[in-house]
Amino acid sequence: MATELIVVTLDVSRVQDPRIASSSALFNYWELTKPEINFLIAITTAAGFWMGSSAALPHFPWMPFLHTLLGTMFVGSGAATLNQLIEVRYDAQMRRTARRPLASGRIAPSHALWFGVLLSLLGVVYLAISTNALASMLAAVTLLSYLFLYTPLKRITPLCTLVGAIPGAAPPLIGWAAACGHLDPAAWVLFAIVFLWQFPHFMSIAWIYREDYARAGYLVLPLEEARNRFVILQAVVASAILFLVGLTPTVTGLSGLVYFGGALAIGGIFLYYSSRFAIHRTNVAARQLLFASILYLPAVFTLLVLNKK
Repeated sequence: MATELIVVTLDVSRVQDPRIASSSALFNYWELTKPEINFLIAITTAAGFWMGSSAALPHFPWMPFLHTLLGTMFVGSGAATLNQLIEVRYDAQMRRTARRPLASGRIAPSHALWFGVLLSLLGVVYLAISTNALASMLAAVTLLSYLFLYTPLKRITPLCTLVGAIPGAAPPLIGWAAACGHLDPAAWVLFAIVFLWQFPHFMSIAWIYREDYARAGYLVLPLEEARNRFVILQAVVASAILFLVGLTPTVTGLSGLVYFGGALAIGGIFLYYSSRFAIHRTNVAARQLLFASILYLPAVFTLLVLNKK
């Protein structure tokens, strides 16, 4: 029966409407850019630009803002594409990633290489032309460190999360630099929020798919005897520090009391689910933490933008 199904599928594909085939190819390339991750990149970049800009409405520099978002999204999409190209052998061994366009063979590696390089170079150059050299340089360093430091370290040490959190937290710095051409101490507060957020976020994913990661040879979790301490450190300690750092924008005068109240509530909820996961260490608790982490970052940065001083 399985063989018959494959034959039927192949026969249908030969007579497929060219418009459908073209639409499917575009979707595959779109999927290759990891749009769900780019959504969070866009939010944190936008918040960085907004907070770094001294202009108030209605004179806000909308065109530089849009240029910054577009350039950063190009770099993020290129990094996602090239990351999958580097890890295509291992993605094919994991249930979570086996259906990705490269791992499943829907896109040829050579096509992905050119697509990823083109997007990456386009983004870095676009930022240099449309914003400034600092924003472009930060984007380039983020791209290179993500691909050539974090990506290979995933197969070497569980500390890869620490290294990967640095380029992962760079988007608000890119946005801030694009807005004013330099980085103030307040910009590093935004960096710290995203940096710390990544530890419980990734820990929940690593726990849910720990068998998948082990099958593909990724060392994102330590051996059993050290695993519990590692989970507590990555989930609870990082979330506790994040809870305090998340209140810093109000203390430093970057935002108002509305943000403070929201950050207090959202940070407390996030800390609760991180602690719950560290205590129980079940897939259910990990999924609840993952959901809380997905809500946390957009909520905090939206409040930050809305209550900017």
